[in-house]
Amino acid sequence: MDINEFRRRGKEVVDYIANHLESIPNRRVTPNVEPGYLRDLIPDDPPENGECWDDIMRDVENKIMIGVTHWQHPRFHAYFPAGNAFPSMLGDLLANGINGVGFSWAANPACTELETIVLDWLGKMIGLPEQFLAFPEHSTGGGVMQSSASECVLVSMLAARAQAIKALKQQHPFVEEGVLLSKLMAYCSKEAHSCVEKAAMIAFVKLRILEPDDNFSLRGYTVQAAIEEDKAIGLIPFFVSTTLGTTSACSFDNVAEIGPICKANHIWLHVDAAYAGCSFICPELKYLMKGIEYASSFNTNANKFMMVHLEASTMWVRDRFTLTQALVVDPLYLQHNYSDKSIDYRHWGIPLSRRFRALKLWCTIRNYGVRGIRKYIRNHCSLAKEFEMMISQDPRFQVVNKVILGLVCFRLKGSNRLNQQLLSSINESGKLHMVPSSLNDRYVIRFCVCAENAKSEDMVYAVNVIREFADMTMTTTQAYLGPITGLEKVRKMPPSPRHVHKPRQSRGGEQSKEEEDVPSRRDSTSSTSSAVPSEAECSVLPYGMSTTMSPLTGTISRSFSCSTSGYGGIRAGQMLRTAGRTTLGLINVEDSSLLDLGMHLNPMVTRAAQQSKFQAGFTIEVKSEDEFKETNSLKVIRRESKTKTGYSVSSSIQKREIIKES
Repeated sequence: MDINEFRRRGKEVVDYIANHLESIPNRRVTPNVEPGYLRDLIPDDPPENGECWDDIMRDVENKIMIGVTHWQHPRFHAYFPAGNAFPSMLGDLLANGINGVGFSWAANPACTELETIVLDWLGKMIGLPEQFLAFPEHSTGGGVMQSSASECVLVSMLAARAQAIKALKQQHPFVEEGVLLSKLMAYCSKEAHSCVEKAAMIAFVKLRILEPDDNFSLRGYTVQAAIEEDKAIGLIPFFVSTTLGTTSACSFDNVAEIGPICKANHIWLHVDAAYAGCSFICPELKYLMKGIEYASSFNTNANKFMMVHLEASTMWVRDRFTLTQALVVDPLYLQHNYSDKSIDYRHWGIPLSRRFRALKLWCTIRNYGVRGIRKYIRNHCSLAKEFEMMISQDPRFQVVNKVILGLVCFRLKGSNRLNQQLLSSINESGKLHMVPSSLNDRYVIRFCVCAENAKSEDMVYAVNVIREFADMTMTTTQAYLGPITGLEKVRKMPPSPRHVHKPRQSRGGEQSKEEEDVPSRRDSTSSTSSAVPSEAECSVLPYGMSTTMSPLTGTISRSFSCSTSGYGGIRAGQMLRTAGRTTLGLINVEDSSLLDLGMHLNPMVTRAAQQSKFQAGFTIEVKSEDEFKETNSLKVIRRESKTKTGYSVSSSIQKREIIKES
């Protein structure tokens, strides 16, 4: 391809991109392909001779695009936004055309200086303390663009580790660095991004993962207690990673509480604001970064709330010299005469080669202006509140996070399996794309406003699709428990010829005629025995194929049969209300992963049942009728731990052959 063809083809590619973005609503959000699809479409060996560009573009459309997940689709609500603003796209095109490698000022002066200037711009827009900026007088801080937030966290941890080892060597000059390294302890919340754990693995330091509060926020008292415990056993706390805008729930760690603790203990405090950081450009959201003055480092992703393309992870440090001392490697062939007057970004991160990343950020800020970026952020926050309001109006759903920015976490009121089935059905349809997260061991669905030009109509569409699939999911699984209805006939389940029948003695010493056909309970453990309620005493929940009494345990249970896509057959017990007793009947499972209606009651028993393909029976005793609330099974099951208020829980496992469903 010569320069004349490049002019022509470049215009064609721009037109292709523009047409693609205009027509993207007509495509599925996610591709309808399976792993390995592309290998069947592309030759095993590269072409010996060059091919025509028209043929290449034809294959882009027919082979590549059919396997693309469209992150710019108005129905894409997974993860977080992936910036795609046109000024950023053009800035990236310019950077690719220039294609200068900016590892030092001498290697590419404009690349280095623009990055320093633009990072000061963005730092001021966010509201970072002056110590984090490069140009204010007496400041030793500054900003840098890294490839990802993961790299920002890793680089900060490496700098903190080097600082801690240096201080320890001064105190213990004859102790090996490896011994000192084994004593270092880092901290983060359970809700922190997985990159913190990976950084600790790479840095060979210990990491203690702390429990957040009920709002998924890491608190100061939790950090303080952990530090004191570890110091007492000879460990050395050196690094705390906090999060503003967690991935799972967009929650905010209490930096204002944690900061003074880190300062008092000489601990590096990192603030990971990958998603939320750029939202602080809006004055009304700056309160979310309270305590930032205690931070040693801070990062955010401009590719999320600022529409800039990857890679655009921005990071600031209070002391750039501490950072560079941890990473400096200075061979002769990289040295130059202006090192003492300029910044060399090769000392600020892991890679040597660096793209001209600042150009796209500079173009975007200039073209939108601060007001335009604020408008974009506020629109996303407003649309998330609209979605929250609409989904909350449906009594089947609950919102489980505090909606502040563009993320809403919600779930159906029911089991984790029910919500997993709902999300799988939605994603498989290609109408929407969302991903799950786990909050307090509950499976929740994350809905994030992602599209740059998202509108209220997109929120309405999303809620309607979710409701539609909720109807289908709950109809299919029969898992939604309605109000208590009238009496239904109770029948005995005939004994299976596969069981070994053993005569048992009644309490008076004689064999009871009714017990003659009851199989042995030799294989059951922790069984709870009681009189079987009469037919007149039984009120059952409305769904299910039949109400039965098991000859194995004497437990009255309500069972239903259904088929769930992708998981096989299931026959599960439903909740019964009897005189003073509530029973979750036997769970008969074809697929061992399908213990829907018991997974929260007794996890240990449930796991044993899953691993051994047993059937599990659970019983909840209720002291008085007034204490029983007519609600769905999961809410009753959560009363397991409330033994002090009159609830006792017993469970049993019986080895029986699993009933197979056709």
